[in-house]
Amino acid sequence: MQNNLVSAFQTNWVSLVVSLVVIGFIYFLGKKKVSFGNRVFIGLGLGIIAGVIFNQVGLQFKSVSTIGTIYVNLIKMLVMPLVFILVINSISSLSNMAQLRKLGFKTIGWFLLTTGIAALIGLLVALAIDPGNGIAQAVPKDFKAKEIPTFSQVILDLVPSNPISDMASGKVVPVLIFAIFVAVAIVSVGSKKPEAVASVKAFITSAAAVMHQVVKYVIRLTPYGVYALIAAMAGKYGWETLEPLAKIILTSYVALIIHFVLVFGGLVLLVAKVNPIKFFKKAYPTIAVAFTTRSSYATLPVNLEVITKRLRVSPRIASFVAPLGATMNFNGCGGVWPAIVAIFVAKVYNLPLGISEYALLILVAVISSIGVAGVPGPASISTTVVLTALGLPIEGMGLVLGVEALIDMGRTAVNATGTTVTALLVAESEGEFDRASFDRDEEDELDLVTA
Repeated sequence: MQNNLVSAFQTNWVSLVVSLVVIGFIYFLGKKKVSFGNRVFIGLGLGIIAGVIFNQVGLQFKSVSTIGTIYVNLIKMLVMPLVFILVINSISSLSNMAQLRKLGFKTIGWFLLTTGIAALIGLLVALAIDPGNGIAQAVPKDFKAKEIPTFSQVILDLVPSNPISDMASGKVVPVLIFAIFVAVAIVSVGSKKPEAVASVKAFITSAAAVMHQVVKYVIRLTPYGVYALIAAMAGKYGWETLEPLAKIILTSYVALIIHFVLVFGGLVLLVAKVNPIKFFKKAYPTIAVAFTTRSSYATLPVNLEVITKRLRVSPRIASFVAPLGATMNFNGCGGVWPAIVAIFVAKVYNLPLGISEYALLILVAVISSIGVAGVPGPASISTTVVLTALGLPIEGMGLVLGVEALIDMGRTAVNATGTTVTALLVAESEGEFDRASFDRDEEDELDLVTA
């Protein structure tokens, strides 16, 4: 063992020293309050430079690859507990079954429908632009291709038989369905005997808070993980294989803009019978804050005020839809992005997907988007869920993490705008949208203090 260690150090010491210097530099930038997004971009840039140098000089870079693998494994660690807890926490926030059936079904229905459409748009745009073209990776040694199941087996695999076993086996969809059953049961029992589920809801709320913190710990490692993953890829394949990453940005923003203009604009025009240009103008503060903060939670206070004071939706609808949307409505993070990444990873690893996989992709994207946390970063979790369900190597996700911060601005803007659109649609159907005041452009002054 000692000889192996010495040998590894002798052959990798240059890349290891370079990596330690880079990691130390990124850590120093964090101490100097350089923003998270900037540190991710710096990690990306330094990873490209270091990797290309490793490739050109012929240096060993196994140590760098190991650092990247550690980060990927930490992401994998989060998937099952995070999905289970957050899905239950999101749905069980509804107070009673009557509320669940009325406002809940309308709101959640719009959330899931638009997320499904977003996933479909992301899928079609990714297939058209083909962002993975020109880059290839060897399939990880521990990766095993999934056998194509029969239709009846697909249905059976969706139904949880042993949730604990399903979690241990990495079967995401049965765990999601089991979590939905538990959440609905909590709402049902709580509507009759609130005290009977009070301790369970308190536990779930606490567990969700703990999992959010664990996610933050892992996400803080993203600049270092991005550096290592990109450096290892560039070290193995050189500069040429990094160029297609630009296609990921293009593909993502094309899909996000299509969803923003056609889907949101179409719903506002055709369902709410409101001028889309006027709507987007009034919703601009929400869009701007979401784009710059990359956080649905940070945008929530502004969104509540925009919905009530500029869109003239009743406070009752706004106070129900907006907080729920900050937890459950992720058209960009849970719809567009996982679909694009899945197509990218499948192309990179030369793992063909068919119609059944596309359908499963959209289904899993819709369900998993419910539990994506409204803070910068955890869209990676939703993407990991989709890749796991499709049997694609999660390591492929690491190839796009370096540009994710840039894309996350657009994703979060779409997420927050989707919640605003849903509030308008629900209010219009409930007769709690002051159309006359909206048309007269009557607006109250916003309090934009978000802290």
